[in-house]
Amino acid sequence: MATPTVVLVPVWGAGHLMSLLESGKRLLARSVRALSLTVLVMRAPTEQLAAEVAAHIRREEDSGLDVRFTHLPAVAPPTDWVGIEEFISRIAQMHAPHVRAAISGLAPPVAGVVLDFFCSSLLDVCRDLAVPGYVYFTSNAAMVAFMLRLPALHEEVPVEFEEMEGAIDVPGLPPVPPSCVPTPVTDKKNPNYTWFTYHGRRFAEADAIIINTAAELEPSALAAIADGRCTRGVRALTVYPIGPVISFPPPPEQPHECVRWLDGQAPASVVLLCFGSGGFFAAAQAREIADGLERSGHCFLWVLRGPPAPGARHPTDANLDEMLPEGFLERTKDRGLVWPTWAPQTEILAHAAVGGFVTHGGWNSALESLWHGVPMVPWPLYAEQHTNAFTFVAAMGVAVAMKVDRKRDNFVEAAELERAVKELMGGGEEGRKAREKASEMKAVCRNAVEEGGSSYAALQRLSEELYKGAVAVTNK
Repeated sequence: MATPTVVLVPVWGAGHLMSLLESGKRLLARSVRALSLTVLVMRAPTEQLAAEVAAHIRREEDSGLDVRFTHLPAVAPPTDWVGIEEFISRIAQMHAPHVRAAISGLAPPVAGVVLDFFCSSLLDVCRDLAVPGYVYFTSNAAMVAFMLRLPALHEEVPVEFEEMEGAIDVPGLPPVPPSCVPTPVTDKKNPNYTWFTYHGRRFAEADAIIINTAAELEPSALAAIADGRCTRGVRALTVYPIGPVISFPPPPEQPHECVRWLDGQAPASVVLLCFGSGGFFAAAQAREIADGLERSGHCFLWVLRGPPAPGARHPTDANLDEMLPEGFLERTKDRGLVWPTWAPQTEILAHAAVGGFVTHGGWNSALESLWHGVPMVPWPLYAEQHTNAFTFVAAMGVAVAMKVDRKRDNFVEAAELERAVKELMGGGEEGRKAREKASEMKAVCRNAVEEGGSSYAALQRLSEELYKGAVAVTNK
């Protein structure tokens, strides 16, 4: 039989595309039988994103692995969308005929189709072609549990979540405060809410769900999903926790300026503040951060980005003269560095001088932090990050909580940041426990992906399942 191929259907966001590609490559490496990868590429909606996707693909094509990329025909993106979750979900749905045609045209047997979770509508294509369909979830098991529970919650909670009394019951998690629900479900009249409920319902139809986590990182949430407690009345889902899936770029010939600055700092003495590819602050919030850091007395490396240009989505490089209090840089020059553009977060977290991480709480960033044993202070900004922040503190114990005013665009007062940084970097019992737990999770993450580890074994089981499921696709 010709080598079966696993079809990957990612979306274009870096945190989604790179995670799914890296998972696919690990699948090839761990499989005891020969498999190949076929990646169906949707055209990104902006020229900047399209250029980034093209650069990722060029790197993968030069890797020498058995990975083939098929560019799908472009679709006219919707113009009447409200939120990004709706936009991505609708574009994925519009690609259904092109995905169907691409899979139908493949010569090798198809072992399975692995869909980014925003593409759950394409499970219809898998069913139509009689090929196994899997969902790949780039975030954590806690969020999978929440989304699987969401269709039932929609019936049980007739009001907005913030108006309900008591906490939200999500099996596998501590009682979830209504203030910690993901941003897309804070308004039931918003199409983003409708789409998240839709995806949660469709996940249960997949042959399995593949999650970028490790069994030991989230045992309670994974058990609740696998036992069917999140989907009462529907069959329990097969789950493959295969993480942490982290892409480590090769080290540059010359260390980045931020890394060179860290070389001069004492071990575990620096708190890193970095907020992902989409995180930015206006000047009023930047000044609060500056005041809090100055009063904390701790060393810091702060990656500060400014608001997007009019009509754009991506943060701009920060104008430090406009955004920071007068004299701040001079007063803190001996213990702080403010970096106003992109910085190599993974490389920075790996540095021995970094002892804590104030983060937006995106799951990829959290995994990088835990991989290096760095405890966190979550400062959620959008997407599922408020739920992540709750999980890091209440379920995983790897973070120090910080009060974020969600109704004021996630504003944090200087005094609250000062308190959280002091706690994280050595203040009291909460910080000590978070540091100990993060150190423990460093070993957990690394052991999971080594031969004999839980995620290594999950990938082998998944590869066997895929190989057994391989079918020759006929164009029905």
